[in-house]
Amino acid sequence: MLLVSKEFTFDAAHNLVKYHGKCEKLHGHTYKLVVTVAGEKDEEGMVIDFLELKRIVQEKVLNRLDHSYINEIIPQPSAENIAEWIWKQLETELHSERYFLYEIKVYETPTSYVTLKKNM
Repeated sequence: MLLVSKEFTFDAAHNLVKYHGKCEKLHGHTYKLVVTVAGEKDEEGMVIDFLELKRIVQEKVLNRLDHSYINEIIPQPSAENIAEWIWKQLETELHSERYFLYEIKVYETPTSYVTLKKNM
């Protein structure tokens, strides 16, 4: 099995309404998203074309989250909840007879991130 990953960034604002501290106030981040697909190569020697992966993530995730107020999409937009929301948007789209969504990472800062991985 091969793992194919692509990185993305998006800018968005949020506040954590059920949190008591700095993050309960409106603020923004430049998020980094890493999407990993696992699978077997096709006759062209690829698990998934990077362009197709980019198109799907752009359409299903980035078009909605980039330059948004995430609270209007995800009620308590912690990094964990954002990761789960993204997974739900991509799981069906990134699934075929040869490959499946394996892992996503959502970086809220360059050193703080959440990893969500498929249960095997």
